[in-house]
Amino acid sequence: MAEIAAPEALTLRAITLGDAALGAELSRRVGWPYRREDWEFAIGLGGGVVGVRDGKLLATALWWPYGEGHATLGMIIVAPEEQGAGIGKRLMQTLLAQAGERSLMLNATVAGEPLYARLGFRAHSGVRQQHGHVLAVASPELDVGERLRPGSAADLSILECLDGAATGLERGPTLAALLQCGECLILERAGQPVGFSILRAFGRGHVIGPVVAANEADARTLIACWLHGRTGQFVRIDLPFGSGLCEWLEQVGLAPAGDVTAMVRGDLPAASGPARLHALINQALG
Repeated sequence: MAEIAAPEALTLRAITLGDAALGAELSRRVGWPYRREDWEFAIGLGGGVVGVRDGKLLATALWWPYGEGHATLGMIIVAPEEQGAGIGKRLMQTLLAQAGERSLMLNATVAGEPLYARLGFRAHSGVRQQHGHVLAVASPELDVGERLRPGSAADLSILECLDGAATGLERGPTLAALLQCGECLILERAGQPVGFSILRAFGRGHVIGPVVAANEADARTLIACWLHGRTGQFVRIDLPFGSGLCEWLEQVGLAPAGDVTAMVRGDLPAASGPARLHALINQALG
């Protein structure tokens, strides 16, 4: 009987923008409705690897640096038929080497959490995705001395200051990229910026995030302004565990759609406040 050749080993190589279309196809196979444009955006902001066999893209893993001290990992996908063969561990080891001495953060699915724990990640919180078709939402009412205005590239330093206070991260390049592809609103009180939110096309519709504000009332204002006038449209938002916005969002059509575990390897960033992160950019980017 002729000997059957073993399958060719998966080859890892650096991810490029040219992988975006195949990455979108792979993500759809595991139930993540990312568009090619979403992959191009993510690849352009960071780095990572893909796993290829016989010219077919079968695995991906990306990371995004936030300064020299921290980074996030995400879009770690292995084709269903390739799972259980140690590919996820190879992908993660490559990302760990690329990220160097940075503290690393990721949001883990139930399936991925054991692997990340073995690699030194620990759970510290979680993220809840809420999405759906928007119901009627009234335009938010502002108090005397408050106003909402559009944000632009000229406001990048304002956004960096608020976002840094809320997250403890250096996310200037990512915020600049978000301003190019999305719409921004800045909440001012007595002439001073106190919060902002960004809306952009993503997945099945739009995503709202980040949302940065000192309190939930301001965060709700910054979210409601995007939902107003979008009745019937599909919108997603990713909230840190413990958010008091969950029930209200469900009432306006954005139902809970799954939780993931927030994990860190190293030290969490120190946020100085008073601004807080009320919604992530999205689960992968943090």
